[in-house]
Amino acid sequence: MTALTLSTAGAATLRADALVVGVAKGPKGPVVAAGAEAVDKAYDGKLAAVLDALGASGVEGEITKLPAPAGLKVPVVLAVGLGSVPEQDESFDEEALRRAAGAAARALHGTKKAAFALPLDDASAVTAVAEGALLGAYAFTAYQGGEKKAGGDKAAGPKQPLAEVVLLGAKPRDKEHKAAAERATVVATEVNIARDLINTPPNDLTPEAFAAVASATAKEHGIKVQVLDEKALLKGGYGGLIGVGKGSENPPRLVKLSYTHSKAEKTLAFVGKGITYDSGGISLKPAGHNETMKCDMSGAAAVFAAVVAAAKLGLRVNVTGWLALAENMPSGSATRPGDVLRMYSGKTVEVLNTDAEGRLVLADALTKASEDNPDAIVDVATLTGAMVLALGNRTFGIMANDDAFRTSIHEIAEEVGEASWPMPLPADLRKSFDSPTADIANMGERMGGGLLAGLFLQEFVGEGITWAHLDIAGPAFHEGAPYGYTPKGGTGSAVRTLVRLAERTATGDLG
Repeated sequence: MTALTLSTAGAATLRADALVVGVAKGPKGPVVAAGAEAVDKAYDGKLAAVLDALGASGVEGEITKLPAPAGLKVPVVLAVGLGSVPEQDESFDEEALRRAAGAAARALHGTKKAAFALPLDDASAVTAVAEGALLGAYAFTAYQGGEKKAGGDKAAGPKQPLAEVVLLGAKPRDKEHKAAAERATVVATEVNIARDLINTPPNDLTPEAFAAVASATAKEHGIKVQVLDEKALLKGGYGGLIGVGKGSENPPRLVKLSYTHSKAEKTLAFVGKGITYDSGGISLKPAGHNETMKCDMSGAAAVFAAVVAAAKLGLRVNVTGWLALAENMPSGSATRPGDVLRMYSGKTVEVLNTDAEGRLVLADALTKASEDNPDAIVDVATLTGAMVLALGNRTFGIMANDDAFRTSIHEIAEEVGEASWPMPLPADLRKSFDSPTADIANMGERMGGGLLAGLFLQEFVGEGITWAHLDIAGPAFHEGAPYGYTPKGGTGSAVRTLVRLAERTATGDLG
């Protein structure tokens, strides 16, 4: 993990390998942002003109590297675009700062130490810049650079992430600044751990292996853990988890993580879909749709990371995480289309499509989570391609059985920089789940597939319990070029939303 330090040292006096400054898009060209006054002075007040001459405009995420003048103790100045200059008396948007810091950190892979002289108007800005830099510095290199050369020595590995970030203008002795940096470090660390899990190939991250990682980490942070293996699941009647996992040589697991606080007044339950690899089962996915299916456990990764973050932050709220882990494979023992599963709730489900497996494992976990009667349940899942069609690759959908709760989660997600959109649960669509054989089918009509999945899950939430469903199928895994603090591959989507929801619940400041 990249180290983070706060410093009141001047930008002209600090020794580092690079110095990051912000540049905004003004009406007549680039404008140097606050925090870089000393740097501009070292360029004789002409930094904006130099950037303009080099074609820089200040648009969001733009990177321009310059040789540092004699007055600075760094070899390189990196100017990063912040977007348009804010209106008079307004500060830069936190997400703009977060993305700019992330873009700068990505551009500095292979660098040991970089000082960031970006606008830091308050503790919130400290959080944003710190978080963006730490998230942007992420790289998944565990499986690279191990090949041997002719002489037997290992070949040079890939460039390592930026090793140290120094936030200039952030005061290490200021309680608010220190707390902001500590929180950003915890949250970014857990997001990056979720990314690592998502990026780990499925031959190494089986349900059993994921459960082992969760168990070991939980014990380190005083989180109680319970793991139900295939024998316990079969004995307990968890038909959804057993039905999805029975086609694989790697059996399913249900992991319960329990963080408690002695002064907590509320309890949240987070439930994550953890399909460590999804082939579609007997309803096999078409060619071209299998290659990224290691990411189908992103919901469980987010839940795991959020519970650990809540424990590290010592939040005054009880948080239970449920990881519904299985591998969906085709074989002679796999569940077939037309089979009927008896779920943990006792409800029977006719399986019409084995590629609609996430809702089956979540159904068992939702029923089990409901037994503890939490104040609210939030499930997170890469659940439907329909949600991607509806909202694109960067926005997750939010459904809930309580409009106010759905609105609160949407506001929280937007606040922390995770694009989301509230979606309905139209009651008229429920009829399409009717089955002549079982209590319900796992597939309904074609149109509105993302909403139908939410309606299915709602059937397994305990009566009277507030519940929300986050379908992160779009933003969970990024296949395009990196941008801002978002890398290629696993993103850790929904971790920051869940953590902020836990914080708000702990302080009683929830909508």
